[in-house]
Amino acid sequence: MLNIWGVMLFIRLSWVFGQAGWGLGIVVILLSCVVTTITGLSMSAICTNGIVRGGGAYYLISRSLGPEFGGSIGLIFAFANAVAVSMYVVGFAETVVQLLVDYDSIMVDPLNDIRIIGCITVVLLLGISLAGMAWEAKIVLLVILLAAIVNVFVGTFIPATETKKTQGFFNYQANIFMENFTPDFRGAESFFSVFAIFFPAATGILAGANISGDLKDPQAAIPKGTLWAILITGITYLAVALTACVVRDATGNMTSFINNTFMPAEDCNGPSVAACELGYNFSSCVTNPDSCKFGSMHNFQVMTMVSGFGPLIIAGTFSATLSSALASLVSAPKVFQALCKDNIYTALHFFAKGSGKNNEPIRGYVLTFLISVAFILIGDLNVIAPIISNFFLASYALINFSCFHASYAKSPGWRPAYKFYNMWLSLVGAVLCCVVMFVINWWAALLTYGIEILLYIYVTVKKPSEYVNWGSSTQAVTFVSAVSNALSLSGIEEHVKNFRPQIIVLTGSVRTRPALLDLAHSLSKTYGLCLTSEGPRWKVLQEMNAGMEKNQLWLHKNKRKAFYTAVASDDFRQGADALLQSSGLGRLKPNILMMGFKRDWRSADTQAIKNYVGVLHDAFDFEYGTLVLRVPQGLDMSQFVEEEGGLSVCSPPPPQEAKINDMLLEASTQFQKKQSKGTIDVWWLFDDGGLTLLLPYILTTRKKWKDCKLRIFVAGQPGRTEQDKEDMKTLLIKFRINCSDINVIDDLHIGPKSDNWKAFEDMIEPFRLHEGGKDKARSEALREESPWMITDEELSSFEEKTNLQVRLNELLREKSSSANLIIVMPIARKESVSDHLYMAWLDTLTKNLPPTLLIRGNHKSVLTFYS
Repeated sequence: MLNIWGVMLFIRLSWVFGQAGWGLGIVVILLSCVVTTITGLSMSAICTNGIVRGGGAYYLISRSLGPEFGGSIGLIFAFANAVAVSMYVVGFAETVVQLLVDYDSIMVDPLNDIRIIGCITVVLLLGISLAGMAWEAKIVLLVILLAAIVNVFVGTFIPATETKKTQGFFNYQANIFMENFTPDFRGAESFFSVFAIFFPAATGILAGANISGDLKDPQAAIPKGTLWAILITGITYLAVALTACVVRDATGNMTSFINNTFMPAEDCNGPSVAACELGYNFSSCVTNPDSCKFGSMHNFQVMTMVSGFGPLIIAGTFSATLSSALASLVSAPKVFQALCKDNIYTALHFFAKGSGKNNEPIRGYVLTFLISVAFILIGDLNVIAPIISNFFLASYALINFSCFHASYAKSPGWRPAYKFYNMWLSLVGAVLCCVVMFVINWWAALLTYGIEILLYIYVTVKKPSEYVNWGSSTQAVTFVSAVSNALSLSGIEEHVKNFRPQIIVLTGSVRTRPALLDLAHSLSKTYGLCLTSEGPRWKVLQEMNAGMEKNQLWLHKNKRKAFYTAVASDDFRQGADALLQSSGLGRLKPNILMMGFKRDWRSADTQAIKNYVGVLHDAFDFEYGTLVLRVPQGLDMSQFVEEEGGLSVCSPPPPQEAKINDMLLEASTQFQKKQSKGTIDVWWLFDDGGLTLLLPYILTTRKKWKDCKLRIFVAGQPGRTEQDKEDMKTLLIKFRINCSDINVIDDLHIGPKSDNWKAFEDMIEPFRLHEGGKDKARSEALREESPWMITDEELSSFEEKTNLQVRLNELLREKSSSANLIIVMPIARKESVSDHLYMAWLDTLTKNLPPTLLIRGNHKSVLTFYS
């Protein structure tokens, strides 16, 4: 608010209303508020999409649109803030010079006095900033400023003296109010030129974002502070507009007084008929304009004259100008330092160095001081203001475009905590800023964008990727841009921010497992990469070659934007490994493997089980996230085509009875239809890099799943339930993931029920070796004959993990039996465990449940705190 209530409030607002009238003056204010409100909403969305580091608008734009746009706008925005210092200081100097004129104490002449006083003032402000007294100074300035604003409104109700009447102030008069309604643009002024001079009054909205690195909780503070400031200051400006008590032209001479009675309108002439009707003739303003130094068109100190106590308005003017100058003087070096730290322009890295415990940008302060002094020497507020308007509008346009583009790209990394924004409104804001720039001054707008383009080209050509490892929303929209991203050197932060599920789905022929493909499509949608695959070489080679086009056409017909890739191999695991290693181009490659649960594992041959489990752990080794889908008995189409453990053959399924065909039909539409209102239950038992949280969140953003709410279940310690819940809630807030409920499971490690344990023992009984009661030689012989079987020793060593699977299934059936989808993390296989025991774990974990998706990330982070 201190930054918005700047120089315009006390020494230009009356002039704006004099030129535009209070009718168009309100339009000027509302247009400014529309631009700043839309920008404030966009900025709130961007800055709540993770932790905002220092650098304000530069940080927001660069981390959203990338270093090319960020670097160019960072320089322009830092320069705009430096010039803003000169504007506020010149406004302060104008007020001081007016006082010198009133007391006949001019040092040289008004223009040079403004320059002298301005230079002295900026030196003092620099000292305050370097001394770290900026916040203490602002508190004092705020109190004075608020008192001055109240003083203006109080003064409008105090009966005007004869002196004030000769200067054009008549309190509230209906005829003056109506006379001031219409515009009266003079000289070269127009609506947009007046708007250009006023608009810097609204540019303080980035003051909070510019010091984001100093705020305790910028995610919460910046949206609240910015939007409340826009509302309160906007209301203040509008209230001042409606106190239209001063005529446009007045002489200030007692000779203008005619009589104490009202005159008929037909007997009045001159610039103000309303004043004439009240007994004051200011017609000399027409014949001798130099004699007319008062009124809203001529006197920049109208607020002082109107107020109840003039000196308080002067103090308020000092507070408004100095506080805004101080804010800009602090902001500009910090923005510039953040830009230089990123080393986008290597020649400017000199200014990245900070000093002291707060890493203060001393070198940036000196540079800002020099730029400010250069513009103070202009000495004319009406010349400086349009320059600043141009630069700030360019910044606001890119902030709005950043929000629009990040929303339009639909990146999973775009999860702003602030929801009251609209991407199309942001686009309108960006276009509005550009249009206003060109209407205000077309050549200045062209020059600004020309500079941006040159800086953009410079960064693009130089490619400072060894310094800049954050990505942009532009890198994940189309296939072509994704290829460019994949071929560039990209760092961890870019990978995290632009992570998209790009899935290899082991479907066999695309018709055989549509439910699996439908769920994968919901996760990857249009913007992910989804591949389906084929089966064993000896069965499918000829049919695979003939069916490539047919399968791709089926995907296209069913609106499944996926690539169909067929791999022929004599061994299922070898074929899957070939897909895992060869799919994709460079970094544009799948990052998730998805397959169906092998329901027939108890009847399948040993090699098939070994292949199936081997594929899962090969995916871990190749650093893929791994997904296994199991749907309830009677809905899983894959149970009829699982001979190769999730990778079906191309031959058509054998004829089945009508009941089975109905089951197949139901399976094929399991995830095609809109999901009923319910929950997606996420059992997050340990940190796998965040994939287990990110994928269900993505599902909730899809139309089919929008009625489903997330419920999070986490493992906790007895007696710490509330603390664990608060910790998880805090973590989800930082990740910007909304969930309807958080449940802490503090009884996960108690033993399972005896009947459930007995069911598990019955499940593994056919695969147990039972060598424990035999002599050593016989035991070793049995192990050599059947190395795939579960030994007593193995079962004993993994008893705790086995208990956990059985117990977890009990809890899943108790708490998530009505969920639309269950997400749960399987136990990773780190030690040597037999394939059948591992399959028994997965089967036990997921049996008798709603559709269940086993998810295991590769421990590479796909969630970030940072925007």
